[in-house]
Amino acid sequence: MRFLVVLHTDDGVRFGVIVPDLPGCFSSGDTFDEALDSVLEAIDLHLEGIIEDGGEIPLSKPIAEHLANPDFAGWIWAAVDVPVERYFGPPETLNITLPRLLLAKLDDYVRAHGTTRSGFIADAVRSAVR
Repeated sequence: MRFLVVLHTDDGVRFGVIVPDLPGCFSSGDTFDEALDSVLEAIDLHLEGIIEDGGEIPLSKPIAEHLANPDFAGWIWAAVDVPVERYFGPPETLNITLPRLLLAKLDDYVRAHGTTRSGFIADAVRSAVR
């Protein structure tokens, strides 16, 4: 899942970083790259707490909505990918039956898009939980 983050610096070297879609989730780093790396850990811990408290992972708002927030005027925006699948519990096997024509169309689609059946399904599931 992709989370938008916003970074701020006073000296052009060290950065503070906030995750607007996760209130209270923030981090920092001595460089831009370190700030992005550290925010991944902050997001992970924040999401872990949400799940332990019985909550659900919030959906990301569109960047246009965040850009309208004057609190972040002049800050630097970035996006980080966070694998959230582990919060949904252990994997389970699912056997499905599809009509032959539908399966052939699916195979044509995944070949044309350079993916596989399982890759296509994984992408569809990730999109559904956003």
